[in-house]
Amino acid sequence: MNPLVDIRRLDQSLWLDFISRKVLTNGELKRRIDEDALRGVTSNPAIFEKAIGGSADYDDTIKEQARQGKSAEDIYVGLAVADVQAACDLFRELYDSHDNSSDGYVSLEVSPKLANDTEGTIAEARQLWKAVDRPNVMIKIPATQAGLPAIRTAISEGINVNVTLIFGLDRYKAVTEAFIGGLEDRAKTGQSLERIDSVASFFLSRIDVLIDPQLEKFVTEGGEKGQLAESLVGEVAIASAKQAYQMYKEIFNGERWQKLADKGANTQRLLWASTGNKNPKYDDLKYVEGLIGPKTVDTVPVETMDIFKERGKSADTLEQDLEKAQQVLRDLPKVGIDLNASTQQLEDEGVQKFIEPFGKLIDSVEKKRKQAVEGAEELKKVS
Repeated sequence: MNPLVDIRRLDQSLWLDFISRKVLTNGELKRRIDEDALRGVTSNPAIFEKAIGGSADYDDTIKEQARQGKSAEDIYVGLAVADVQAACDLFRELYDSHDNSSDGYVSLEVSPKLANDTEGTIAEARQLWKAVDRPNVMIKIPATQAGLPAIRTAISEGINVNVTLIFGLDRYKAVTEAFIGGLEDRAKTGQSLERIDSVASFFLSRIDVLIDPQLEKFVTEGGEKGQLAESLVGEVAIASAKQAYQMYKEIFNGERWQKLADKGANTQRLLWASTGNKNPKYDDLKYVEGLIGPKTVDTVPVETMDIFKERGKSADTLEQDLEKAQQVLRDLPKVGIDLNASTQQLEDEGVQKFIEPFGKLIDSVEKKRKQAVEGAEELKKVS
């Protein structure tokens, strides 16, 4: 059996961390939905930078909109919204099905330049929600301190939210509080809680990329600390994710949550992000096969999805070796690593890693926009 299909029996959903006009128009995305049980799509500024800046697929539209006097940012938003709308339409049948398991969503991110701007984030979330005009779009909002109240407001207004850039357990807890608080705010106004969905995107591989070299330095130095550090190399991201899932089970259980569930609310599922392996020493499926479990989502790059289809194994692994995972988190301070400080560093770097490709994307669109405008002016002179 196709492992991508088989994973559904364990109630995990695979989403694709990629979008482009090409896969929308050549049938590839539809094929993955039909044949590989693909259940959603996520996008970010880096993905759109590659799709728009790295191809000629959008050039005709850019020329047309440039000649209408639109700015580079307005052109980008129009291109992104059109792609997301097309993807939403491909997933609409799944979304509308009687048992969609909160799937069938396509995510579109607010500008990363707004990561520390609560009001700006709220305004753009509303704008993108209205522009896409599809019930199965999710607006991505970062889990920064400024993002938390924006998440709460968006949920209270019935906007589906993909909370991105979660690296630490304390921040994950704050994200669930923003989600639940948003539902409670909405319930107080007598509005429906049904069909409001959210995922909490917990980033994985970047954790190990940051912490492993610190641990390996202790290993090289030897001694008791070196021995302990050796047992932690490559374990921190998976351990953090497993602990987050235990928190999820506790948070979405009990009287407070039950009041919302009785009104039709769905839980905010954990989504494993940054799942493409960045360390050649690790298996390419490390962050997929190690975290399979019910009521979760794994968003994977195209390459990782294809590898999983070829040789992946679907087994319920999310709650295996829980004591080991908890011990990893207890041992980190013993070797002098502050996980909270590390995850804050990752958040700060993560925002910057989205700002930079967003800037490159806007520059690329601006270059094409200028060429189109100058070309139109030359034609006028000739005629």
